[in-house]
Amino acid sequence: MNEPTVTAPTRSDSVIADSSEVIGGPLGVHAYSNWRFWGPLPIIVLFTIGAFALNLISKLPCSLTNWADPGRYTHACYTDIAPLYSLRGFADNVFPYVSDPLPGTEQLEYPVGTGLFMVVANWITPSSGNETVWFYYVNAIMLLICLIVAVVATAMTVKRRKWDAAMFALAPGVILTATINWDLFAVALTSVFMLLWARRYPAWAGVALGLAAAAKFYPLLLLGPLLLLCIRAGRLSAFGRLLATTVIAWAVVNVPFMFINFEGWARFYTFSSERGEDFGSIWLVLTTMNAGVPADVVNIVATGLFALLCVGIAGIIFTSAQRARIAQVAFLVIAAFLLTNKVYSPQYVLWLIPLAVMARPRWRDFLIWQAGEVIYYFAIWWYLAGFADGSKGLPAGWYAAAIVVHLAATIYFVVMVIRDIYQPQHDPVRTDGWEQDRDDPGGGVLDLAPDRVGPVTRSVQHN
Repeated sequence: MNEPTVTAPTRSDSVIADSSEVIGGPLGVHAYSNWRFWGPLPIIVLFTIGAFALNLISKLPCSLTNWADPGRYTHACYTDIAPLYSLRGFADNVFPYVSDPLPGTEQLEYPVGTGLFMVVANWITPSSGNETVWFYYVNAIMLLICLIVAVVATAMTVKRRKWDAAMFALAPGVILTATINWDLFAVALTSVFMLLWARRYPAWAGVALGLAAAAKFYPLLLLGPLLLLCIRAGRLSAFGRLLATTVIAWAVVNVPFMFINFEGWARFYTFSSERGEDFGSIWLVLTTMNAGVPADVVNIVATGLFALLCVGIAGIIFTSAQRARIAQVAFLVIAAFLLTNKVYSPQYVLWLIPLAVMARPRWRDFLIWQAGEVIYYFAIWWYLAGFADGSKGLPAGWYAAAIVVHLAATIYFVVMVIRDIYQPQHDPVRTDGWEQDRDDPGGGVLDLAPDRVGPVTRSVQHN
């Protein structure tokens, strides 16, 4: 039997199969699915552009009023991009990490990679008398490019499952949060890292990961589970090349600014360490319930709990009968970080979406998780509306309930991924009809590698 070049979602996903009845039903057994020009990638890119357009439309109530209070909260159209144009000195052409902040502004509290992204956007922003709005839309165009890169990289990581990236492109989390902040820049670089690793280019994958880590902290967390997978598979040389180029790429971006203005460079790290419990976190829920952790120890408790979850993930990596796929453990470690972090901004969901798509590409579970994120998205803005206008706004108790819903939805998806690891017969990637390859088609050098540590499931190495 000849296998299809690309797994058809109407054949492999019950939700898509049932939904397809309105257009004639699932792809037939004799249908020709190896499309040419109008194959998966062009269509997925169109999905991406359409979803991003919906995000821009949702921001119109704010852009038309220059993000005035309380409308930016009541209309759920807030973005960090617009206010930081003036509050971080971009309106005065201040170069962050080099120049000291001007009166009325503050030092930029973002990693260097993100700061440079903002600088480039500021250079492109036209002087038209309404620079704040132009700055937002210039950043939006640049973020759209990042989103397209991320979606295409996700589609290409497992070549036979390109359609899975449609989940990423059409995710409610993308539609709602794409332009709240600059996270899509790091998401794009992280997705390129996953693609390059899958293509067995560990050195170049390290370059992408290092650049991603220069833009956001979270991509560095992927090194831990990847190291453990490489230990189990005896692929430490590939990991060594990855690690070396990761450090070099990160240093190339960061070290010059460390020498020019160490205090400005370190602002992101000091801000993160000094930050107390904040929006969206389990710690804020506990405070609402009068059971909060003291502010002077919340860093220690949150870090300790995350470390404990990482130990659990390490146990999963070494005790599962079949070695976990890289996307599965990558999702688990980032989810663990977000579940225990001191803050959960709505756009953080973007960190998880591409990993979730590759970890468990099932629309039902994906939409259940995304429903929790949608609830949280509207809850935080309506809660903040109460600060901008005391006559309206979501009460603290209801906001805490929305946080719990978001946490529970994420934990649900985590549980499903863990089940797939221990019971591979439930893993969509390992049960999609490709009998000759049921290991980790996105795992690069890990795919079909025999175990050297932990339960041994294969005694012969496949090339």
